[in-house]
Amino acid sequence: MDEHSSAVETTAREHPRLPTVRLGRSDIPVTRLISGGNPLCGNSHFSPEMDREMREYFTPEQVVSYLHRLEHEGINTLQARGDYHRIIYWLELFRREGGRLHWVAQTASEMSDVFQNIRVIAAAGAAGIYHHGTRTDRCWAEGRIDAVRDYLTCMRDTGVQVGLGTHIPEVIDYVESRGWDVDFYMTSFYNISRSPRESALVNPAAVRTHEEFRPEDPERMCRAIRATERMCLAFKILAASRRCATQADVKEAFRSAFAGIKPIDAVVVGMFPKDLDQIAVNVSHAIEAAARRT
Repeated sequence: MDEHSSAVETTAREHPRLPTVRLGRSDIPVTRLISGGNPLCGNSHFSPEMDREMREYFTPEQVVSYLHRLEHEGINTLQARGDYHRIIYWLELFRREGGRLHWVAQTASEMSDVFQNIRVIAAAGAAGIYHHGTRTDRCWAEGRIDAVRDYLTCMRDTGVQVGLGTHIPEVIDYVESRGWDVDFYMTSFYNISRSPRESALVNPAAVRTHEEFRPEDPERMCRAIRATERMCLAFKILAASRRCATQADVKEAFRSAFAGIKPIDAVVVGMFPKDLDQIAVNVSHAIEAAARRT
């Protein structure tokens, strides 16, 4: 185990109440609650007003403070996109201050050469890389899903854990049936890809599309999650703030999420602690939900 992995594992041991699992098929311990990166980049999947509020709040200094806060509360892993001007820059500032977090990176689909993007992300210290879910879904809709395998092969060549992101359960079924070389999945509880869409972070000029959060979606994705032996990182368990009216609602969302996934899986939750210490609160919810599941 390298120096970075050892340091992160020490942080996790200092907070033994938050359980860990191994990332994919590696020996890397990641907490079962992982911080999502969308709020850091001002992508709320809720409203333009919330996007703007997130962008104003998460200055580089505030992002670094947020990352230290994750460590303090026992979260040892960040999931965030692999763009050069934000996440890699912020992680470097964080590491210069002694911070240690595992990084599960999403490919940045706006890059002119995503293969190069994968190699840069790996060199920047990502523990795992996954193919951007929105782009996976577009390939699925256009009947060219097999083209995604070339990006997964590039990831494998860099030595990281290889992941595939999607919002569509049928994609998981397809990949499983064909035995693709994948270590983990990024699995959205809500299929927001029923209509063609583009991430606002990939194309800021894109018109915001209507994203459906149907109540029946989580169980369908959970069936796909439970059907695979591979690790799944379940995201959008709070329906991008739509299940957050009260803390009782948030607690129930955590409970149902952990009840629906496997013991080797984790949840990825974006947090915006401007008005509430969501990091500490969500750690508490995750601890209780994981304990009830076991």
